[in-house]
Amino acid sequence: MGYNLHAAHNSHPMKNWQLLTLNGLPIPQWRQSSYLNHLVGLLEPWRQGSWLMRWAEPLGVLLVSAVFAAAPFIANDFTGLLLLSCAGYWVILTLSDPLPRLPRGMTATHLIILLYWGINCVAAAFSPVKRPAFIGLGKLTLYLVLFALLARLFRSARARAWVVTVYLLAALVVSLHGINQWFSGAAALATWVDPESPLANITRVYSFLGNPNLLAAYLVPAIGLSAVAILAWPGVVTKVLAVLMLGANTTCLVFTFSRGGWIGAVVTLALLLLGLVYWYSDRLPAFWRLWALPTVIAGLGAVLLVGLLLVPSLRERVLSIFAGRQDSSNNFRINVWEAVLAMIRHSPVLGYGPGNQVFNRIYPLFQHPRFNALGTYCIPLEIAVESGLVGLGAFLWALAATAHRWWLQLTEARARQDQEALWLIAAGAILVGMMAHGLVDTVWYRPEVNTLWWMLMALVVSYRVPRQAGSRINTASVRPPS
Repeated sequence: MGYNLHAAHNSHPMKNWQLLTLNGLPIPQWRQSSYLNHLVGLLEPWRQGSWLMRWAEPLGVLLVSAVFAAAPFIANDFTGLLLLSCAGYWVILTLSDPLPRLPRGMTATHLIILLYWGINCVAAAFSPVKRPAFIGLGKLTLYLVLFALLARLFRSARARAWVVTVYLLAALVVSLHGINQWFSGAAALATWVDPESPLANITRVYSFLGNPNLLAAYLVPAIGLSAVAILAWPGVVTKVLAVLMLGANTTCLVFTFSRGGWIGAVVTLALLLLGLVYWYSDRLPAFWRLWALPTVIAGLGAVLLVGLLLVPSLRERVLSIFAGRQDSSNNFRINVWEAVLAMIRHSPVLGYGPGNQVFNRIYPLFQHPRFNALGTYCIPLEIAVESGLVGLGAFLWALAATAHRWWLQLTEARARQDQEALWLIAAGAILVGMMAHGLVDTVWYRPEVNTLWWMLMALVVSYRVPRQAGSRINTASVRPPS
């Protein structure tokens, strides 16, 4: 992947970084010596004789596509059944793998996520409320196995095409319904706005998801992916479809009036623009190499400024971000964070066990009066509550290893002008944007959003860049399946 530990011996910071991200770890050798290698492949003879398993990969794509097609429209329990089906299918694929048995696409991210899962197992075992903790552990396991299955399937560009397109089409339906709610009116299903605020009577759309903040989190990946689809999809018809998707997703996100969602979208688009400028910089004239990014950012800033000046409701909502405790939503979150920090100080190493049910049992012991909450409203704090600072460290370690892999693969793909890297740029920008939103909310844990997070993580780690100098790679771009 461009670097190795021996080549970096003269640079201590670089060597330490590569050690941290496990770059250069001899995963193939570990794979061959692992005890797990004796378990995987037990069903290989059955697979060789199975008529159905001749289409093993397409069946897997169909199964995971069902998750992203149905998640916004069905109850979470049914989404759980689909995830359970994906987990079962991954087990079948893994146990029937031909030699070499353990997955060839295994990366440092896989190993660190496995460590993260193990830490959550220990946290559940030592939890003061074990039954809810093991229920939460089961949910976490389903998400992580979905990541493993997607990382395997996404080694095929066509598989990536199908799953990304299915999600974008589902998001388009969700966005159009949300826009319709804006014009036809949508009754608030919960208290989302301060009743004393000038925005108390404003419509906040929620489409099929029942919550505007959840809808916003669901749409942030759709905005990033549909923006890249305009560049990556071939043909006039598909590009027009991508433009429609981007317009509908962005408009619907604005109508959610979710400040966290807006933050996530702004971060996503800013990083996406930065990545695209980097990608195309060597093909631009000298003038635009210098001024392309400032021009685009200035244009977006001008559009935002005009919106703030001309739309009072938008202006009020944006300014409330900086109102501190004077805004009731901000004040509520600050009080929850103070109670959550007390929880973490009480059990800092392994936390209380995974899952929202655990939080609901423990939080009342620490909460401030009248500040009931169903979550921490901050992903890092939620992880620290569930699996302690040890679990939070493992999660951040996985993000660091993934970011390192993302950068190495992007630079090598750019050198080869592999258009697949456009989706790699989008995935990296969206992951940061989702985490930016997650600093002030915890809708990230809902299946409609969490499945998207692990899909994007899988997309990043699935890219395979050849190590041999001068070797060729598959340059087929992700496009709508024909």
